[in-house]
Amino acid sequence: MSEPKKLFVKTYGCQMNVYDSERMVSALGGQGYVETDTPEGADMILLNTCHIREKAAEKIYSELGRYKPFKAANPDLKIGVAGCVAQAEGEEIIRRQPMVDLVVGPQAYHRLPEMESKIGQVKAQVDTEFPAEDKFDHLPRGPKARRAPSAFLTVQEGCDKFCAFCVVPYTRGAEVSRSVEQILAEAHDLVERGVVEINLLGQNVNAYHGTHDGREWGLAQLIRELAKIDELKRIRFTTSHPNDMDDDLIAAHGDCDKLMPYLHLPVQAGSDKVLKAMNRKHTAAEYLALIERIRAARPDIALSGDFIVGFPGETEEDFQATLDLCREVRYGQAYSFKYSPRPGTPAADRTHVDEAEKNDRLARLQALLSQHQAEFQNSMVGKTLPVLLEKPGRNPGQMIGKSEFLHAVHMDASPDQVGKIVQAKVLWSERNSLAAELI
Repeated sequence: MSEPKKLFVKTYGCQMNVYDSERMVSALGGQGYVETDTPEGADMILLNTCHIREKAAEKIYSELGRYKPFKAANPDLKIGVAGCVAQAEGEEIIRRQPMVDLVVGPQAYHRLPEMESKIGQVKAQVDTEFPAEDKFDHLPRGPKARRAPSAFLTVQEGCDKFCAFCVVPYTRGAEVSRSVEQILAEAHDLVERGVVEINLLGQNVNAYHGTHDGREWGLAQLIRELAKIDELKRIRFTTSHPNDMDDDLIAAHGDCDKLMPYLHLPVQAGSDKVLKAMNRKHTAAEYLALIERIRAARPDIALSGDFIVGFPGETEEDFQATLDLCREVRYGQAYSFKYSPRPGTPAADRTHVDEAEKNDRLARLQALLSQHQAEFQNSMVGKTLPVLLEKPGRNPGQMIGKSEFLHAVHMDASPDQVGKIVQAKVLWSERNSLAAELI
């Protein structure tokens, strides 16, 4: 029996890329590959890329350059580029890095086994199509190995919103939802393998519209159906668009006990002028009214958001409107970035805000967001919270888990409690975590 081949996968970007990488590893398992943690000695290196951040493509070319010595030492080493940079760059990757054997977009990675089998027989292969067949129907099911207690499950891909700063509609395509049957089957499979928390993924997850028995289901109906799985204890979803938070999904936050009280709902800016320039199709007042309705349904909900500062045309007055929105919402957690142009997007050719001004605004925004996050974490001190224990910590006898509000929580506990939801009293708050003791 031949030894398994080693596959090294480096994943960039969002949780959906993490999910996609898992599926790619599973798909290539049929070709005799097993995953390894290091590129040294690998038989195949696969970069699963993200195109959201600045100079994403150049970073991938730089990373590929690091692997030239590996290829020189082992001419049989296979190198592939997958994901959104692959979708955006296509043949250009092969032109700039001839050592690359295959380039595959995020909608075609179910074809990886076929592409891998042809390496050496034909020239480097590129597949950045949006195939008619559903990739999820063509991916093999992996063995029933135990899983970490928390897992991602993609339910929707693509985006039709066309925000002026975003490449997702161009790299991931139009909004497509998986069928209810597919999702339920995968959820049951995950639970059988030890998963107790599922995070439903989508570029615009609350735009989910699947089918079941000939009827269309929204995300709220899907969540309620998943909640019927006894061994599944927690449900989350990300990332959402404010315009797709319908009444039923808001109600689900109040009436579905398994849906965690945490919602990531990006707004990007607090100025209506900037929101219009971004093509967000909502105002700051509409966003705030939505937050009020969500909190009415679930008063203890923790909110998270995304912000872009220095968008083309943003003035200091516009930026102050963003700070005002943050003060009103008081996010438990938030992510903020300087605007950086993405080639091919509508905002890329507009007049940009001075870089020094962007840096200053980002620093001021992050200081405010950090203050609110610290205040929210400090409010947990003294409370008893249900914590899902997930893995050992850095110190002997320490375990790390996750609160309902997505806080990292560390405490002394036994490793055999991984996958258990325990009651823990919060002792103190640290910068990005909570310290607790078992009750």
